[in-house]
Amino acid sequence: MHFLITSTQNPKVKNLIALEKPRERRKQCLFTIEGKKEIGLALEAGYKIGNLFFCEDIISLQEVKAFAKSDQQLIPVSREVFEKIAVREGTGGLIAVAEQKTHRLDQLTLSKNPLLLIVEAVEKPGNLGALLRTADAAGVDAVIICDPQTDFYNPNVIRSSVGCVFTNQLASATSDETIQWLKKNNITIYCTYLQASKQYHLTDFTRPSAIVMGTEATGLSDVWVKHSDANIIIPMQGKIDSMNVSTAAAVVIFEAKRQRGFS
Repeated sequence: MHFLITSTQNPKVKNLIALEKPRERRKQCLFTIEGKKEIGLALEAGYKIGNLFFCEDIISLQEVKAFAKSDQQLIPVSREVFEKIAVREGTGGLIAVAEQKTHRLDQLTLSKNPLLLIVEAVEKPGNLGALLRTADAAGVDAVIICDPQTDFYNPNVIRSSVGCVFTNQLASATSDETIQWLKKNNITIYCTYLQASKQYHLTDFTRPSAIVMGTEATGLSDVWVKHSDANIIIPMQGKIDSMNVSTAAAVVIFEAKRQRGFS
């Protein structure tokens, strides 16, 4: 185990803080995970954990050792340093550095009757995290993010997903690549779109299905509308014509699961 770190100028601490930036995460192929629950889910999913930064004022050494393969991974820090390196409150005194995985379409494993959630150009980490929670709760086969504006390993994605970034099968690709892959796998493309649409609950989701969501601001791009097998809409009864993307996804996905007998 390393000596107690009491300064944020320590090179290990400075590097940990640097991983809050997307460019640095891409460069090093590393990211940080805060909290015992989230680190546990990452380990279950086969992520490789490196250094574990912890504060003994908050968490016991014995608890931390449960997540480490070697004592050399254990890096104790003072409470003051920990408060600087923690992005959120309530992390339980533990932060891990982990290796990123690749998330390609050809790595996805599909069931015989897959149900997929596809989201185009999601920007807000909080929305992506909420989508991943919904996908986990519904047990979809995979989540595919097309032309992403934020990465899976943004600390706020991990926080808002409550670790579901580790429990879902994930892929990232362009919209064109994803459409080609869906057609190759004979998966029906259902686009949430306001025009020429059928109400979502009158749509048959019992076949291999991909539910495609766009951004709240601009909706889906033309390439998706062009290749859509059917457009679906959630009937709105208030004065606005859209809702949060994660809420909309939950409504449609759980209707699809209802039709499938929640299997």
